[in-house]
Amino acid sequence: MLHILFLFALLLSSSANAGDFCVANLKGEEGPAGFPCKPAAKVTAEDFAFSGLRMAGNTSNIIKAAVTPSFVAQFPGVNGLGLSLARLDLAPGGVIPMHTHPAASEIIFVLKGKITAGFISSANNVYFKTLKKGEVMVFPQGLLHFQINAGKYGSLAVVSFNSPDPGLQILDFALFGNNLPSELVEQTTFLDDAQVKKLKGVLGGTG
Repeated sequence: MLHILFLFALLLSSSANAGDFCVANLKGEEGPAGFPCKPAAKVTAEDFAFSGLRMAGNTSNIIKAAVTPSFVAQFPGVNGLGLSLARLDLAPGGVIPMHTHPAASEIIFVLKGKITAGFISSANNVYFKTLKKGEVMVFPQGLLHFQINAGKYGSLAVVSFNSPDPGLQILDFALFGNNLPSELVEQTTFLDDAQVKKLKGVLGGTG
């Protein structure tokens, strides 16, 4: 009798665990539903914890800002769970340029300093606000948005997404960080040749 009860309990346990989570097997190919599952026997507590947000990011760059992601590629345990986080460090004068996340909405939670943040709707309405410590703001999926350090000192925030892999396209790099011919950029942005070539030089574009 005890043997039968043990087998029954083992069966229930295996059945329950099968649908509890799907830790990413990062060696597999990512599809619309995420990465394939890591074999259950190889899953450990480390798959569900991530320490990478403890350290400040390097803000010694052109935008004086750093984003430290904890997306599925860094944090396999969020695979298939519809969420992820990132750390945002902004030095004085720091800015996260206009960008979009094609696969996720975003919420910013300010932990230190002041951050002016906003987004532009598809009707070209602008919504922005200067956020202080403890305040939050949401940016709807796919819309252009930005964050700027609004204080004299460094700012820190955590941003959350309703996707383990939100995607990213930065407008400045999309326009000036590639090999799209300058003539076409000028025609589509109404900028003159000197401005376009200057921005391409700063952001690594050619053409």
